[in-house]
Amino acid sequence: MIAQVRPSELNDWLQAQGGAPLVLDVREDWERKTASIWPDGFELHAIPMGDVPARLAELPQDRPLAVLCHHGGRSQRVALFLEQQGYTRVANIAGGIDAWAQERDPGVPRY
Repeated sequence: MIAQVRPSELNDWLQAQGGAPLVLDVREDWERKTASIWPDGFELHAIPMGDVPARLAELPQDRPLAVLCHHGGRSQRVALFLEQQGYTRVANIAGGIDAWAQERDPGVPRY
């Protein structure tokens, strides 16, 4: 089962996982240009959802990985895919960047 982590709980989840955390943003380029987050206690990596299977080698399996999209639907599908590929420390950032703007950084534009 994929962990559902709210943006306000992300640091606690990542810390509990140990290792060097990674947030995977699976939104499209135009979305990231519209609203972006800054790494804060984690590495940020961007791969649009449709490109994840072809770029899987870019995502280390030995690190905790939380997946981000606009509202949480695409990131949930990617998190499930990663789990099927053997990733064991995966979470969906519930509510996506929209919730991020509300809970964690009001400076992030909502769209």
